[in-house]
Amino acid sequence: MSELTRNRVLLVDDEAVIRSAIRKFLTAAGFDVTEAENRASAQLKLRSFRPDAAIVDYKLPDGTALDLLPQLRAIDDSMAIIVLTAHATIDLAVAAMKEGADQFLTKPVELPSLLAILQRSLDTHRNLQSDRAGKNKTEKNTLDPFAGSSRAIMELQADVHRIMGSDRPVLIQGETGTGKGVLANWIHAHSRRKQEAFVDLNCAGLSKELLESELFGHERGAFTGAVQPKQGLLDLAHRGTLFLDEIGDIDMQVQPKLLKVLEEKQYRRLGDVKQRFADVRLLAATHHDLGIAVREKRFREDLYFRNNTIVLRLPPLRERPEDIPALADDLATRVAHDMGHPPVKLTDGAIHALQTGHWRGNVRELKNVLERTLLMSDGSEIRRNDLRFEQQASNGAAADMSLTLTEVEARHIAGVLKEEGGSVEKAAKRLGITRNTLYYKMRKHGLRA
Repeated sequence: MSELTRNRVLLVDDEAVIRSAIRKFLTAAGFDVTEAENRASAQLKLRSFRPDAAIVDYKLPDGTALDLLPQLRAIDDSMAIIVLTAHATIDLAVAAMKEGADQFLTKPVELPSLLAILQRSLDTHRNLQSDRAGKNKTEKNTLDPFAGSSRAIMELQADVHRIMGSDRPVLIQGETGTGKGVLANWIHAHSRRKQEAFVDLNCAGLSKELLESELFGHERGAFTGAVQPKQGLLDLAHRGTLFLDEIGDIDMQVQPKLLKVLEEKQYRRLGDVKQRFADVRLLAATHHDLGIAVREKRFREDLYFRNNTIVLRLPPLRERPEDIPALADDLATRVAHDMGHPPVKLTDGAIHALQTGHWRGNVRELKNVLERTLLMSDGSEIRRNDLRFEQQASNGAAADMSLTLTEVEARHIAGVLKEEGGSVEKAAKRLGITRNTLYYKMRKHGLRA
């Protein structure tokens, strides 16, 4: 374990022999340990050491662990804290837990047990931090499905708010790229199930076997290659929300099994006879007209009626051009941040050009245009002529529509570096990014000055 990744432990105990034994044991287990013999020295160590965990003896020469715990929590709320004592009582344990201790152990403590508890406490705090970070990142990065002020989007927002207290299935209809997945995420995040899992699956192009395996899971030996049992998405979505994108593409033989889940909350894994229970709320999306699919016998009528109790329609961009300025500003800000590009502003000319576009790919296409534009832009302002529409990009000398955005970025940076004679400072200025950002991107793409 490297110095950068070793967990740091602050050990506070007035008995040097105990400190020495615990320090040697934890150091051998890969921890970076620093010692303190009382509250005062512990406070000094806290400022410079910033531990991931603290092991504190209850009785100290200048106070007790209960006096030190609030200071530990004030410095780092994510710190794992274990209190040791030679005289344990239930009241003392409760008091320590109220002040923020994770564990309360009686001396003499067995060192292997202490190690196991320490590692478990660190894992618990790390998972909590990860969950918080993930939630914050999701909230920050999630697009607003109701961005804009058009009548169509206002009516959609009103419809969504009317059904927020319901657990009934929802069918979201809309063209490709209108943001059906974004809306589904928003509905889950504001529902009564928001604390549970949101599990999504795009059903387009999935064979019957693969779709069944993904949805319901399978047992070992259920088919060739099934060497281990596998949980299905219904297992993962239990008590939460299951979002099936392009539900109109589900195989006809799988549809009655999905209907059984919706009506009876029961299903079987492939290769198993045991009925399993799954309490899921279904959100589904499609760009097809399911009514036509029912008439053409491509979609079951009973599943259709079970699914279309609540139908929401996402309007395409061409029906709400007045929403494009707000959408474009939001997307440009997010894309610039993700690319390490300086903040950008769209001029009135650029906004007008975006509002008159056809947008067959709707919001997704709008985002792609802004990504291409920022990759090829150096400044903090996007003008009409800066916009890189698909047709313009495909006609450009440096554009190759088979390339990914990452590959386009790498080629563009390499080209600018070459034209600037390998000068990172000049290239960064021309690209409109800092030198540190450029160095990061050069390492990312394996480029040298």
